[in-house]
Amino acid sequence: MLRSFAPTENRGIFDDLVEGGMIRVERSDLFDSGPGPVPQHFEYDRVEGMMLGIAIGDALGITTEGMVPAKRLELFGEIRDYIPNRYVNKPIGFPSDDTQLAYWTLEQMIEDGRFIPVNVAKRFCQGKIFGIGHTVKQFIRNHKAGVPWYQCGPDSAGNGALMRIAPMVIPHLADGTEDLWVDTALSAMITHNDAGSIAACLAFVCILRQLMVMDKAPDPHWWSKTYVKIARDLEGDTRYQPRSGPLLGKYEGPLWKMVEENVADACSSNLSVKDACARWYSGAYLLETLPSVIYILMRYGHDPEEAIVRAVNDTKDNDTIAAIVGAAVGALHGKKSMPPRWINNLSGRTTDRDDGKVFELLSRAKHAFMAAP
Repeated sequence: MLRSFAPTENRGIFDDLVEGGMIRVERSDLFDSGPGPVPQHFEYDRVEGMMLGIAIGDALGITTEGMVPAKRLELFGEIRDYIPNRYVNKPIGFPSDDTQLAYWTLEQMIEDGRFIPVNVAKRFCQGKIFGIGHTVKQFIRNHKAGVPWYQCGPDSAGNGALMRIAPMVIPHLADGTEDLWVDTALSAMITHNDAGSIAACLAFVCILRQLMVMDKAPDPHWWSKTYVKIARDLEGDTRYQPRSGPLLGKYEGPLWKMVEENVADACSSNLSVKDACARWYSGAYLLETLPSVIYILMRYGHDPEEAIVRAVNDTKDNDTIAAIVGAAVGALHGKKSMPPRWINNLSGRTTDRDDGKVFELLSRAKHAFMAAP
């Protein structure tokens, strides 16, 4: 059990979890220093781009989630706009679990004025989740059975934590302390208490924070090198294996090494996104999701629209991969870089009936967490 901490004392909670072996992540040097505050000229457009990138990528992919690219192309052609789905019979941007959990996290942090993990865990259990994954289902069962929040998350390398982790950047933009990493680790473990997943969430949040203050797109190899550099010391001695594809039976090891070896090889071979993602498969498993995301960003990080389009069309778990890619290119290029048709036709829902909620939350977050309104 944890010692008695006030709900805002996340560093004490984190240290106790590390000491007790209850959080599956290595305590690397990342936790010893923060990124610092964003500069005075920082544009909130970057935050809006990041968060809208999640909702847009998710909505573009939800109708054809789980299809192999060839079948998707046969049925729908190349997808570049929203298409009707089982939840809404018109071409508007409708959310699935990626958007819902990301924005419910943001909403709870706005209400609390900070990240309080027990409250976010509770929030995840209070609404209908569209396209909910097996791991989050198990988390909810555990939580409703009375299990403490920090013991509810299964040891799973699914991509359900990574897809919702981006908003953790927002409350820490003004101060930039190392509490950003503590909050991110605790947020990740709520649903997925797995070393690879928590390391991936921390590395991605670190990448997002760097992208937000960049003046231009980084060198293509920056994406993989930065991910590997951060995740290597966090992940520890993990042993993941492919589930399908040409690498089945040919790889066993950590997620960061999969990125380091196979993404670099695909890039040097100048593979298309479709061919590269077919090599390691592209489902809802981080050993597949991470190389897919990194490779798409290496190829198209300079072009937000094409990066999201390729994620939607050329991967299997396309709504989640497009949501993660969308967060990255949105953080780098801002809301202004997103095609207006995607923003204008986005329902902005986090449930089946709260039109415009995502835009309201982004406005509230600006006033809640930025030094100046």
